[in-house]
Amino acid sequence: MKRKLLLLTAILSLASHASAAKPPNIVLIISDDQSWTDYSFMGHEAIETPNIDRLAKQSRLFKRGYVPSSLCCPSLASMITGLYPHQTKITGNEPPMPPGGRNSEQYREQVQECVSFIDDQPTLPRLLAKRGYVSHQSGKWWQGHYSRGGFTHGMTHGDTKRGGRHGDVGLKIGREGMDEIFDFIEDAGDKPFFIWYAPFLPHTPHNPPKPLLDKYAKKTESKFIARYWAMCEWFDETCGQLLDHLDEKKLADDTIVLYATDNGWIQRADNGRYAPRSKRSQYDGGLRTPIMVRWPNKVKPEDRPELANSIDLAPTILKACGLAPTKEMQGIDLLDDTALAKRKSTYGAIYLHNAVDIHKPSANLTYRWLINGDWKLILPHKENVTTKAKHRDTGETELYNLAKDPHERNNLAKARQGRTKRLAKQLNKLLPE
Repeated sequence: MKRKLLLLTAILSLASHASAAKPPNIVLIISDDQSWTDYSFMGHEAIETPNIDRLAKQSRLFKRGYVPSSLCCPSLASMITGLYPHQTKITGNEPPMPPGGRNSEQYREQVQECVSFIDDQPTLPRLLAKRGYVSHQSGKWWQGHYSRGGFTHGMTHGDTKRGGRHGDVGLKIGREGMDEIFDFIEDAGDKPFFIWYAPFLPHTPHNPPKPLLDKYAKKTESKFIARYWAMCEWFDETCGQLLDHLDEKKLADDTIVLYATDNGWIQRADNGRYAPRSKRSQYDGGLRTPIMVRWPNKVKPEDRPELANSIDLAPTILKACGLAPTKEMQGIDLLDDTALAKRKSTYGAIYLHNAVDIHKPSANLTYRWLINGDWKLILPHKENVTTKAKHRDTGETELYNLAKDPHERNNLAKARQGRTKRLAKQLNKLLPE
């Protein structure tokens, strides 16, 4: 009996120690306006990204990752909430533009209302706070003051009258050093921390350091492409600074690092803008991103063939930290092999940059898309596509075999009508218009 009591005491002690163990730190790195092809580990012929390559090699890597929408504000909101844009009502970057324009009181009131949508959402910082996490926001944000997302610390002041919705002071991170993040890590002490590192990189303005620009100017005749390529490496350098800091502080083994891009960008050769079929589009040039999860000694580094979606980041983080995802979250835990094996599809939607009705997501819809295996279906919301969208299209249904046609040039919808109908039925069930 005495031996049994000792054994029970030991088991209870171990269980108590496990429950009291400090959960892992979380660092979420988010690239801004970068194509899924524009890394050396993804096969780009010119761009060099040694630090992100290193992260990819150390991670569970999903090369077939996606964001639910190819515009920064709804994409970032999905990452911080684990919810689709139609769930949060955060579908575009801007509210309807009133006759008085941006300087009108009506516009400012609508912006404030848009920002308020985040207030009641179960964001990662709010949920992680239940386990004692402190959290830091830097870079692109869109949702006003950092505290509106539940962050305990941050850089964005959120004064919408002074342009505070987009990111304001937070946009300096990376471009002007990493001190704010390094100071936050130091001040966190023994508390677990969550870092939102979403620098304004490689986003415009494309004004890279001169040595990087000179390097890439030798690789292309287009000054616009050279600037963009240099920006990609500049972003990579900042990622290296962050990862090296975790190593120097002996925090890397206790920190989960995740990576995704908010939306794609295909640089035009003739000007500084993005090409069609990238940002704001329904194509992989706007939607696709590598997604990574690095957790040393806990997660085996490997390339995974399954589909992933940035909607999965929140449930993956929460489960790793001993918390349950909310019932509204429709993503999966990317560290759960059983859940990955069951996944056959992923989907999302594209919305107008300026909303028609901020309270009705369907009023702002332009396209819905679904990927099932190698097949991708695109369904247009014809009214908005042909009359309200900036890049007006014919509104045709599209079907592509991504394995054979990764850049979506050969529309097979008419040739494969049976498959088109089956996938449309599936998409209509998952995400009705």
